[in-house]
Formats: sequence, C-alpha cells, structure tokens
Amino acid sequence: MRIIFAGGGTGGHLYPGLAIARALKKADPRVEPFFIGARRGIERDVLPQVGWAFELLDLHPLYRSRPWENWKTIRGAMSAWRMIAGEVRSEPPACVVATGGYASGLALAYAAAHDIPIVLQEQNTFPGITTRFFSRFAAQVHLGFPESRSHISPSKKTEVFDSGNPIEPPPADAFEKAPARIKWGFSTLGGSVLLVYGGSQGSKAINDVVAGWIDQGLPPDLFVIWATGKANYDELARYESARVKVRAYIAPISEAYRAADFALTRAGAMATAELCAWGIPAIVVPLPTAAADHQTANAKALAASGAAEMIRQSDLTVDALSSTVESMLSNPAKLATMRAKALDRARPTAAADIAQHVLRLVENRQKRR
Repeated sequence: MRIIFAGGGTGGHLYPGLAIARALKKADPRVEPFFIGARRGIERDVLPQVGWAFELLDLHPLYRSRPWENWKTIRGAMSAWRMIAGEVRSEPPACVVATGGYASGLALAYAAAHDIPIVLQEQNTFPGITTRFFSRFAAQVHLGFPESRSHISPSKKTEVFDSGNPIEPPPADAFEKAPARIKWGFSTLGGSVLLVYGGSQGSKAINDVVAGWIDQGLPPDLFVIWATGKANYDELARYESARVKVRAYIAPISEAYRAADFALTRAGAMATAELCAWGIPAIVVPLPTAAADHQTANAKALAASGAAEMIRQSDLTVDALSSTVESMLSNPAKLATMRAKALDRARPTAAADIAQHVLRLVENRQKRR
C-alpha cells in the first residue's frame, strides 16, 4: 500500500511527514511510504538516511522579490509534474499526505486533478499558502494548533482534526528530573534548570542577550543548558561552568528536556510541540523573518493559553530577559500553572492518531470501490 508523502524544504515541513510515516508503518506494515521533496531542501541530506523510497525534484518557491527568476519555478514544475505522473502510473498511491512547503504543492495539484485522496498536516497557527489553498480539496486536515482552523477553507466533506504536531512522544519517566540533572552535573537538591535553545542552527540574537545576562550574574540556584548552534559555539564556549553547560548542538534534545524546568526558545511549531509534551513552560522569542511571521502567531497562541511568555526579538534585552526569568523563578505557582497549561496543549500521540485517521480514510475508500 503506497502512500506518497510530499513536503520539505525545511525540517519543520519534513520531520512531521517522517513521524507520520513511521506511525503508519507501525500500525500497518503493508504501508510503503514514498517521499517527494526538493533537491534544494533539507530532505536532500535526510531522506537518504531514512531507508524509504524517495524522489527529489527540481522544485523552486515563488521568487516574489526576484520575479524574473520564476522561470526556474515554471521549468521545475513541468518536469516535476511528469515525474509524479510516472510514479503514480507505476504504482497508484492510496493517498497523498502533505506536510507543507513548496515541495508539496505539485504533488497536491496532481492528486487533486486525479481524484487521489489528500491529507494535510499543518504545523503552525497561521497556515502556509499550500495548506490554505488545498484545504478545500482535502479529505482530512490535521492541525498542529487549533487556532489555525479559522484560516483554512475546507469543503463540507473535509474532516478537520485538532491532532497536534507529530513528534516523538516523551518516555514514561520523562518527568523524573534528578537522573537528568546528575548527567548534566547539576545539583539535585534544589534550584531550577533553564534550557536555551535557538533551533538547530542557534540564534545569534538570543545568544548575544544570554551572554550579556550571564555576564551580569545568574540568579542564585539557577542552572543553564545552552545550545548555541555550531556557528556560535567557539565564541561562547568560554561560558561553560559548573552552572552553565554550553553545547554547539544537543542530540538527542530529550537529554536537555529531561533536565529542564523552563526554556528560552524560538517559536517554531515542532519545538513548541515538544516543549508542551514535556510540560516545559517557555519564554518564546519568535523569529521575525519567518514566513508570513508564523512564529509570532505561534508565540501569541501559546502566551494566550498561559503556556508561555512571549518577548519579541526587538524587545529582547538583558534587562527584559532578567526580569522575565526572575518573575518565573520567584513565583513557583505561576511556573506550575504554566506547566499545566503546556501539558493541556500537548498532543504526544499526534503521529499515531493521524496514522489511524489516514488508515481509516484509505480503508473506507477501498470499500467504496
């Protein structure tokens, strides 16, 4: 049973597809995932390591600021359409699961034109243009943030689910902090642990403020796990101490989640989904250059729910960070409430839930034939 997965360009669009594919394969071993992505996206490096069939196409986004380069987009679309048609003829798919990004648009257009069931998974509060356009043709839409429902236009036949974002669920012992603190070399007798994580590449804007904050002097009994990103690590490694652990990159990130009591992060959909699943309150600093400013929409939704505090990057200063951290540390009841609100939003079984809905869709369609 072939299921085509279309999406990529960034990890935020690729990794949800991989999580759903793994859940489908676990639920029904007959499922054979086939991934369609872009040669210029992260999938170029990731998919060869996964072990499933895939095809990388010469796909390009719309060049809004350089419209004269859109001939690349047109040329790539024409060749991609022919390739997709060939793959569908060779082995017709049961459905197409799309997780967004320009890498998914052509596969969705082909599916819509040839009556192939479409399943969309949207990670962000403000959906991307692909989700917004194709929601009217979809059999199912799975939302990472319930707030995104108002931005899509599903048909009367479309099922819309508040499934959450598909992540690796925390283990049963996820909330046992002491063993994780010992691994990081921190005391188990009190205090709090702050995780600073600006994404896989790190965030210079966050790093600069954190460095100034540490220079000013950390609050008593606060420990810090700081993922700087590889490009910034050499400059910031000097901040390593008994209370501050500086790493270029943390893999698996679960080793940091286990120890953390709260976090300072960007507002990417997948990272915030993981934080909620682990019950970690966050200070979120949305990336202002994210497409359609979707990280700000994510951050606002988390803050409105009580699961996070939001600081715009333009307002992120040493004093602002110090004040926000102090307000959380000095009010354990507030931190506990934020933790509860984060867990309320968590959907740790999202991948498995989406997989079951997809299998039901496929089964019902086969029965009608």
